[in-house]
Amino acid sequence: MATITSLSKDERAARVALAATLEPDDAVTGRLIAAVGAVETVRLATGTGAFPKKVDAIEAGLWRNKVAPRLDVQAVTRVLTETDRLGLRVLVPGDSDWPTALNDLGERAPTALWLRGATSFLTAPLSDRVTITGARAATSYGEHVTGELASDLTHAERIIVAGGAYGIDAAAHRAALATGGQTLAVMVSGLDRLYPSGNRELLERVGDLGLLASEMPPGATPTKWRFLARNRILGALSGATVIAEAGYRSGSLNLAARAAQLGRPVGAVPGPVTSVSSAGTHRLLREGIASLITDATDVTALLDPPAGVSGKALARESAITPSARREGRAL
Repeated sequence: MATITSLSKDERAARVALAATLEPDDAVTGRLIAAVGAVETVRLATGTGAFPKKVDAIEAGLWRNKVAPRLDVQAVTRVLTETDRLGLRVLVPGDSDWPTALNDLGERAPTALWLRGATSFLTAPLSDRVTITGARAATSYGEHVTGELASDLTHAERIIVAGGAYGIDAAAHRAALATGGQTLAVMVSGLDRLYPSGNRELLERVGDLGLLASEMPPGATPTKWRFLARNRILGALSGATVIAEAGYRSGSLNLAARAAQLGRPVGAVPGPVTSVSSAGTHRLLREGIASLITDATDVTALLDPPAGVSGKALARESAITPSARREGRAL
């Protein structure tokens, strides 16, 4: 009978095994893969081999106790079978189509990606991709602004990147598809369980005409943690992130923070001062995390900074609070 170590005999198979059975963005798993590779990480999880010194012994023991029961041969075999049946492609670091932008995540980079559609989107220059996201319960104003931005950006041959949610995400994809542009949806579930179900028809069109991507294998369902983990991918994939509309505690603010931490410029669209649906974007602007976005030209300025000014420099400038800027100092 096959064992998990025999099934995971090379880096690709080992990465699929780990991605198929573990939660994404696990710090210890990422640290181990970076230190010893995926094959050795599987061996360590199943109780053989010594952990590298960079992993604390107690932390390593807790990790092994958590991971070992989940590395199930039958589960991995099912994932591989479903991947083939659905006609999906699996990418791992080192593949020619692997998006090198995700390498900026370091130990937090995805273990693998499941894809359906135009994988060439992933090898385009970083500045060709822009993430647009925001509130699920978007207002008509938010959806209108998002549609205008996405339409104009696709006319400028930029690739729209977003999640698959109702509201701003859906508006961005619809506008990109309507103009014949390129759009990429990063899903929080397996690509056979497109979520939310109400957007399934739209997301199927994205898969047919653009690209669907997920670090979750077929069969995986959405969870709150997976939504948060997905934010790091949305932030890393693009040369800039735009929050089109967001409430004060919107999850898209977490994405904005992730993007800024990676040195990616962040933009935010202002809304009516009376609208709670724009309180989050106003917060990003007030705290200096985001640059003001009023049209696609503002977005391209983030993606294509002036000569001699890097995107990271723009991100650092955005990270200076208004009070600090007045005082001539940065945080």
